[in-house]
Amino acid sequence: MFVGHALLAFALVAAVAHRLGSERALTLGVVAAAFAAVPDVDIGYALVGVASHLGGVGVAGATGAGGTAAGDAVSLAATFWSTGNVVHRAVTHSLVVAPVVAAAAALWVTDRTDARLVGAALLGGLVAVAAAVSGALGAAVMLAFAVAALLLAAAVAGRTDLTPAATFAVAAFGLLSHPFGDLFTGEPPRLLYPLGVELVPHRVALSPDPTLHLLAAFGVELATVWAAALVWARIRATDAGGPARLLPRVDARAVAGAGYAASALVIPAPTLDLSYPFVFSVLAVGLVGVAPRVRLRPRTWRIGVARPGPERTVFTALAAVTVAAAAYLLAYLGGVA
Repeated sequence: MFVGHALLAFALVAAVAHRLGSERALTLGVVAAAFAAVPDVDIGYALVGVASHLGGVGVAGATGAGGTAAGDAVSLAATFWSTGNVVHRAVTHSLVVAPVVAAAAALWVTDRTDARLVGAALLGGLVAVAAAVSGALGAAVMLAFAVAALLLAAAVAGRTDLTPAATFAVAAFGLLSHPFGDLFTGEPPRLLYPLGVELVPHRVALSPDPTLHLLAAFGVELATVWAAALVWARIRATDAGGPARLLPRVDARAVAGAGYAASALVIPAPTLDLSYPFVFSVLAVGLVGVAPRVRLRPRTWRIGVARPGPERTVFTALAAVTVAAAAYLLAYLGGVA
């Protein structure tokens, strides 16, 4: 859901801002998307496990990773997640922490030194709280979170004309929306950290069948990509004074994704514990959108080659991946039946 968090925030913020007549709808959406991605800075701790895996040394928290072959991609991915999950979705995925970070970012956007000092103090307080509750590792993760938020706020101040109030609003939305996208995969986030209250003890199951649950979660992610792409295309078209088409042009070759159904015979049924073969291979189907369009010109009997534009490329790739995922689902259901 790394990409989905950002794209969902972009789609919702940009769409609402555009509906309200804002001329900065895309800017607001992009800033919201950037802040929605910041909480996943905590996954950086997984690099400790990856480095240890490549060195053939086990890491505390990376269960079963020690001694495995460095060339084993699945084992490496398992090490990445098992190590990263030691701190992932805890310190940075809190509905209590998010408004404080958003307020600090808004203060940093101002050109007043005293306001920026207050913002830095707020983040320093969060680091101190994390140290008291979660020790040195929690403090380090919170510090990385704070630094990432301040760097993003500095970029907003330098590259946009958003006011502190607007920055707070979109930053808060991005940070607050992020944890809810994680309710379908992995361990549920600690929504009320640092309070010792477990708001959601278990992840939300979309299906009792682990493979159907994974496919449904992938469908949710794919839907957010579609929403973001459609919102972007619609706003760009209307800003340029052109008609806002419901769906930009998609090449017919996207139906080639239907052939992905055959992969059900060779790829292990995907689950949250073994999703990589499915996810990477189904996304690879999207390369059909990048391929040049080849046409035979009957009058001259010459072959014409044309590269699709960015918009057609994106929507053809999305359509191909969607068809592929649907084909795999039908093949899996047929096998189950």
